[in-house]
Amino acid sequence: MANHASTKKAVRKVKTVTEVNRNRKSRIKTYIKKVLVAAQNNSSEEAKNVLIKAQSEIMKGVAKGIIKKNTGARKVSRLAKLIKQAAA
Repeated sequence: MANHASTKKAVRKVKTVTEVNRNRKSRIKTYIKKVLVAAQNNSSEEAKNVLIKAQSEIMKGVAKGIIKKNTGARKVSRLAKLIKQAAA
């Protein structure tokens, strides 16, 4: 266990930051699932709207350092490709 005041504070900070990051990551996954469901239902307008929101959430995650830049770009690209195939 931490003995210094500064390390005790650091432990508290890590705990809160971890919780925030977990929530952000969960939010990203939820939006990705919404896009997948919309693509399966063949509702192209809804799917496009959900894709825009998902893309925004993914890029927020990239900006905050939750996921890497290339990972975010890959996820957005694959979702867009899925929506395009569903619309066709």
